[in-house]
Amino acid sequence: MSSEFINKEIDEIMGDKSFEFPQNTAMSSAWILGNFKGTNLKVLKMSKDFSLTDFFVIGSAQNSTQSKAMADEICFQLKRYSIEARSKESDQNAEWTLIDFGDIIVHIFVEHARSSYDLESLWSNSTEIEIPQEYYFERENEIDNSSPKSAGKSDKEYF
Repeated sequence: MSSEFINKEIDEIMGDKSFEFPQNTAMSSAWILGNFKGTNLKVLKMSKDFSLTDFFVIGSAQNSTQSKAMADEICFQLKRYSIEARSKESDQNAEWTLIDFGDIIVHIFVEHARSSYDLESLWSNSTEIEIPQEYYFERENEIDNSSPKSAGKSDKEYF
């Protein structure tokens, strides 16, 4: 995936009028997680009772290397919009990475550690924001050859 492609996609999400700030930053972060092959993605709109942040973005990675790549790309892309991370924390084994942007907090877990922390249950009163299917990385066996997106394209164009 080229940096030009990532920049273009993030520019579209950040400019999408259906997402007000800071939801556009949360959705951009979710797109990056999904396109870096993250799984079990969630965007939670935090209740008005929780004044720490407006959105949680939660995703899982297969390993700490993938988690670091996701975190680095999110920080890079949001910095392009002058949104700096207030802090970026990771446990010793990088099983949980937390990036605090103020208005959004991104949580990236290595999958086996995610159930231990169980943030979704802790914040069960928050509203889950739907993540469009196109935010997810398309695997070869999931490509529907009848869809307009894949019409006339070889599988290699998706990777």
